Amino acid sequence: MTKIFNSILLILLLFQVSCAGGADKKEGQKIEIDTNFGKMVFLLYDETPQHRDNFIKLAQEGYFDDLLFHRVINHFMIQGGDPQSKNAPSGQRLGNGGPDYTIPAEINLAFFHKKGVLAAARKGDNVNPEKRSSGSQFYIVQGKTFTDAGLDSLEIEMNNRQAQQINQAVFNEHKAELNKLMQAGQRDSFDVRIAEIKELAAQKAAEAAPYKISPEKREVYKTIGGYPSLDGGYTVFGELIEGFDVLDKIAAVETDQFDRPVQNVTMKVKVLK
Repeated sequence: MTKIFNSILLILLLFQVSCAGGADKKEGQKIEIDTNFGKMVFLLYDETPQHRDNFIKLAQEGYFDDLLFHRVINHFMIQGGDPQSKNAPSGQRLGNGGPDYTIPAEINLAFFHKKGVLAAARKGDNVNPEKRSSGSQFYIVQGKTFTDAGLDSLEIEMNNRQAQQINQAVFNEHKAELNKLMQAGQRDSFDVRIAEIKELAAQKAAEAAPYKISPEKREVYKTIGGYPSLDGGYTVFGELIEGFDVLDKIAAVETDQFDRPVQNVTMKVKVLK
């Protein structure tokens, strides 16, 4: 029995090694980001074709070359792609630059914010409700590992946030009507409509699908790590397959009050054949 057990164990170990060594053999377009801390290789997803093609186009044009990772937050992410970061003087706040276009969201819940994913930065929901992506700015998730208790707390937080967003959206739909009632001095009618709108918002919140982290995603967030609170809000369009140590080194650099590295972290991006 001992020999059989050892044989099975050896097979399992060989299988694990084979899987680990096959990460860089994933099919699809790959790009390389070369930094002063080393190189990172990413696989771009075919399921997000507009983001994939735009990133490839910019890389082939040399758009990213000599830009900075201008926003770095340890245990969260590193961000770059702002054209204004090229030759930017020390201490300058960055993050508002980009081409004169945005990209329609291609949010696919199958692609979540595990460690190493490549995702598109964007402006906030208040000015960008369609969640359109920046034409050039991107971020790479470093994140952290979570416990089940931490993920449970996050689910509660995200569901509360969803309910607040639904409530705000419903009230915004009826804002003009409520303003007219107030301006006309119809306080009783105003109070009645407020109560009705609150009930409608509560009903819509109850009907909305609750935020839930699947068992498969939980396992990833507990072992590999990531940043699950970003899921569903940003387009993830690729993943790191080589150079996790480089990501960690960049994430650990000293930064200023704007989260910009004190010593510039530059990049050159090329499309791999």
